[in-house]
Amino acid sequence: MPDRQELYVDLDVQNYVRALALRSPSHVRVGPFTVRYNADWPIPPVNYAVPDPGASPTTDDIKALIEVFRERDRLPRLEFLPSCSPDVEPALREAGFTVERRAPLLACTPESLVTPSPAPGITCTVLSDEAGYRAAAGVQHEAYGMAGEPMEGAIGGLRSVTEGGGVAALGTDERDGTPVAAGSCSIPIDGLSELTGLGVAASHRRRGIGAALSAYLTAQAFGLGCRTVWLEPGDSDIERVYAGIGYTRVGDKTDMSLA
Repeated sequence: MPDRQELYVDLDVQNYVRALALRSPSHVRVGPFTVRYNADWPIPPVNYAVPDPGASPTTDDIKALIEVFRERDRLPRLEFLPSCSPDVEPALREAGFTVERRAPLLACTPESLVTPSPAPGITCTVLSDEAGYRAAAGVQHEAYGMAGEPMEGAIGGLRSVTEGGGVAALGTDERDGTPVAAGSCSIPIDGLSELTGLGVAASHRRRGIGAALSAYLTAQAFGLGCRTVWLEPGDSDIERVYAGIGYTRVGDKTDMSLA
């Protein structure tokens, strides 16, 4: 049973994700859901629905939700915190949805942030121009094992983060200026931001670069006035990296989709 602090942070994050979806120019409201739709980038992580806190969807609500995704040629998919919407998962299961992933939710405050030792030979900089967005998107694309060139939606996503008041950053190798790490902290809403898209080139892993860039981005977000930065680690090893710079586990998040 989560304690009061976990429930508080869960609700903060659920409201943050919903508010960010509502800011999307192509968002759709259907029943107790907000659908975040990205016309330029079809990948599932940027196309999903968020339930309202305390939502108790009907069968018709879920049918209408599925139709919204099908009309836009997107995978019906949701991201939510079960502690905030406990009736959602059973209703989705009844409609044929399955769990894609259950991820821990980590959070950091200005008081808990631990600045690690600098990664030798690496310079971290905040992005502010097109060349930087493209370089960062290229690093992320390679780091996450994607083939070909990054889509325009990925580049535009980094651009929109900075234009919206968030921060994106790039780590470069000081020897030749090669981009080797990238990530961002999303648009601040009510003092919250999400650290996302952190990627390190395969040639430069296990050198402390991911921790250094994560701490750099987190500090930048606090400098923008954020009181909490949250994230979802990819696995337990990555969770330990974030724990080393002051992130602690505050809850759990569930992603579900309909094949």
